[in-house]
Amino acid sequence: MGSAERGECTSMIKRTVRSAAVVFGICVVIGALSGCSGDDDSPRATAGAGGASAGAGGGRTGGSAGRSGSAGQIGSAGAAGAGSGGSSAGVGGSVGGSGGAAGAGGSGTAGGPAAGSGGAPAPGSWWRPKPGTSWQWQLTGKLDTSFDVDAYDIDLFNTSKATIDSLHGQGRKVICYFDTAYEPDRPDSKQLEPYRGNPIDGWPGQYWLDQREPKVLEVMKARLAMAQSKGCDGVEADDVDARDNEPGFPLKAADQQAFIKAIAEDAHARGIAFGLKNALADVSALVSVSDFAVNEECFEYDECAELQPFIAAAKAVFQVEYSEDDLDGKAAEICPDANKLNFDSLIKHLDLDAPRKACR
Repeated sequence: MGSAERGECTSMIKRTVRSAAVVFGICVVIGALSGCSGDDDSPRATAGAGGASAGAGGGRTGGSAGRSGSAGQIGSAGAAGAGSGGSSAGVGGSVGGSGGAAGAGGSGTAGGPAAGSGGAPAPGSWWRPKPGTSWQWQLTGKLDTSFDVDAYDIDLFNTSKATIDSLHGQGRKVICYFDTAYEPDRPDSKQLEPYRGNPIDGWPGQYWLDQREPKVLEVMKARLAMAQSKGCDGVEADDVDARDNEPGFPLKAADQQAFIKAIAEDAHARGIAFGLKNALADVSALVSVSDFAVNEECFEYDECAELQPFIAAAKAVFQVEYSEDDLDGKAAEICPDANKLNFDSLIKHLDLDAPRKACR
């Protein structure tokens, strides 16, 4: 996969056989550039005042919350109070209250495990974006954090923890991008070299990886640990659709689906949402373990119907069509249909810099 300078970062764009997939390189500027830095010296963002976080169905108690639920009653020494003490809430509502039972209203005063500063999230408490979640996708250039959106999708390696903390402070969720194909300049690239297959057509230095190899999955789990340490709310793992692109290995559908499912399950164990990136042939098998979809150019390739299982399951489809120059013109062409399908579509430049045109 080839590379070209894009301001302060190296951008690498490729098209796969079935759809466009975007792969990005390493920031080449040393310094504390927002959105293009590896500086991790800031404290982890808590999930709201008091560090409380509610999952899908959980309530809001001084922090970021899920939908349709309520916080526990005021509790002295609740087993997992949802107020100061900072426990996270699981699916179906928050826990807390006197003696640790679930209740409605108020907040606990001596909660248990915190979802905020340094704590582990409660089972089932990760973010689950629904259709209608506004977002911005930027993987190159100095990160523009001025967009009033619900979520940002940014590069895992090149974005500092301080920047993610800052986005959380603005009330944003953060999706972290990483690639499951081989890139030559990532910090862990050497661990993946023995498992390279065919080069990715048109992009020197990039290779498909053998998803059947345990070491490949181990590296991906280490990346998920990095995402957890930086406070990412979700991840999008790129190039999981290797079997559609002549990877050089006899990958079967079951191999690829097992690989993706293992990444999703590890993300969930860390309290991180998992987004299925492209891989449209696997949607029906994996929609149940995926919390949202990220798609490139389903309108261009007449593939959008394959994403409907996500909408039927009330899961967001973060969808992008590309335009070299005229974002408004492309939006006029695409957005009416995207909105009818209940997609959260953006019109972006191919290098995924800051400019955007949102369909809604």
